[in-house]
Amino acid sequence: MTLEDFTEFSGDDDADGRADEVDSAADGGSAADADDAPGDAARADASAGGSGSDARGDAEDDFTAYDATPAGSDAGLGVVSVSQGLRVAEEEEETSLKAFVTTGNRESVRLGKYLLIPYPDGERLFCRITGLEYAQEFQSDDATEIHARRQMRRDDFAERDYKFVADLEPMSVVYGAGDDMKRRMTDRVPKPGAVVEEAADDAEIKTGLKIPDDGVFLGHLSVGGEKVRTAAEPPTVDYRVKDDYADGDPLAFRHTLVAGGTGSGKTHASKNVLRQYLDSDRTYPMGDGRESRMAVVQFDPQDEYAQMHDDNPDLDDAFARRLEREGIAHGGHDDTVALVPRVANATYPGEGHRAERVEFTIPFSLADDMPWLVAGSGLNDNQYPALLTLLNRFFDDYGDSGTYSQFLSYLDDPALKEELHESGRVHEATFDAVKRRVRGVPSGVFDQDAKPITELDHTLVRPGGLSVVPTYHLPTSRQKEIVVLAVAGLLVDDKLSNDPSSDRIKETPLLVGMDEAHNFLADADNVQAQKVVQKFTEAAKQGRKERLGLFLITQDPQDVAESVFKQVNTKIVLNLGDEDAISSVNIPTNLAGKVPYMEKGQMVVYSPDNSEPVELIGLSECVTRHD
Repeated sequence: MTLEDFTEFSGDDDADGRADEVDSAADGGSAADADDAPGDAARADASAGGSGSDARGDAEDDFTAYDATPAGSDAGLGVVSVSQGLRVAEEEEETSLKAFVTTGNRESVRLGKYLLIPYPDGERLFCRITGLEYAQEFQSDDATEIHARRQMRRDDFAERDYKFVADLEPMSVVYGAGDDMKRRMTDRVPKPGAVVEEAADDAEIKTGLKIPDDGVFLGHLSVGGEKVRTAAEPPTVDYRVKDDYADGDPLAFRHTLVAGGTGSGKTHASKNVLRQYLDSDRTYPMGDGRESRMAVVQFDPQDEYAQMHDDNPDLDDAFARRLEREGIAHGGHDDTVALVPRVANATYPGEGHRAERVEFTIPFSLADDMPWLVAGSGLNDNQYPALLTLLNRFFDDYGDSGTYSQFLSYLDDPALKEELHESGRVHEATFDAVKRRVRGVPSGVFDQDAKPITELDHTLVRPGGLSVVPTYHLPTSRQKEIVVLAVAGLLVDDKLSNDPSSDRIKETPLLVGMDEAHNFLADADNVQAQKVVQKFTEAAKQGRKERLGLFLITQDPQDVAESVFKQVNTKIVLNLGDEDAISSVNIPTNLAGKVPYMEKGQMVVYSPDNSEPVELIGLSECVTRHD
């Protein structure tokens, strides 16, 4: 070969030539062309370190496959990341704790999920997910036409092209094991790369959230509407409210508010809670050393709570066994009495239950201790003292047997009006104003043909008994108001008094349930509302000492007087659609945002003296009858 044999090199020409050779062989080219192919392969193999003959022999055999098992296995959801900051601080906004979530775990991660991060010495950081985000794995621009169209033609999503990062909120440090497990405030930062695991142990979750093991059952812990599952049996995490004196007072006597809109399941939930307080095994120590069961008095505007006397026909045996395993009281409560207010021209049907019925009337004598019963909403601060003067004179003359009808006749006496006016005690114009207000009280609500409620204290308050006061059959809202406030006021007065009219009421643990509480405990400018709120505010303050609890149920929590509302420790919030209502219950913002979207039976519980704020799912079935 001479120098002249070399021509100018062209990459394209060389590529074209090889392409032509391949095409020729594919089209049935010459034998010489075909024979050259094995030679080329042999020379390629030889150049890789083997002889041509060995290469040709190996080419005839497939590569041998070997089974390979990766060393170890993945544990947890991901690892603590330091790339975007790793810091715990006393101020929440200064804390930066993030976890990288591996691709296989990303679909199962949800906001609010509870996690554990181990420390090297065996302690665990208990935290929850507060934010989720995708971040770029590589420096690239995915906001381009080419990238968008490529993704639009694909059916899958390349998880590995992105980082998936969870923001975590430290809640507590959990340490110890078994019955000795405890919690403390977060005071340590986890190590970078520490494995992040889903909290799946019942004891660790309860310890991390400060949920007591024993108490009154409210529901099962949930996140995003799904129950938290553990490896235990049952797999759910029960949420209970403290009900003994081991760590302070039972929270029943620190008061409860159930708030929920129409159709949210608040009556269903309330029945389930009240049934737990009536359990035969639940007792409370009294000042004289006795153990006494709770008495419950429930004011019922829709005639639903007397149904608690009856079993729920839809509660099957399997569900009942599950309730028994979890220590949840269920079944109709035999000791249920419907105390029916007798009012003129009103008949109580009572067709929805089989509970015993006892009629009663409101004696006018209660106005001696509760003058606001006849004050009405129109009486102002100047007229109220005049009403007190008139009532005092009347009861001095007639005693406790004085009736409402007699009081009206008493006010018709012109000599009385003149005497009070001339003495300067009650101006004649004020006298007339008071007279008009008293006559505005609906007729037929006082002194009817039934036993006075003041003589039924042993029926009204029974240890372990449920007394339901229905008001659905009463024609006017004013009549309902007088009945509820008279009976509730009687209970509160005897509970708070050092010289009670009824020792039974004074010496029995008592839970007063008030549905549509916003109708009776609202803030207002008139004297009647002020006196009522003052009485129940005092009752709420003294409840812990006197073993008196308020159980308020409402769809308008924003209308309950603030002074009463501030005394409530446990708030059970179901679905509410009104922003003012949600704002008024004053629950953490992360949970408040979920309230409008909660399904029937889902609830948020905010009870600072019991646990961290949590989301729950109540029982799907009512433990008593609920139509």
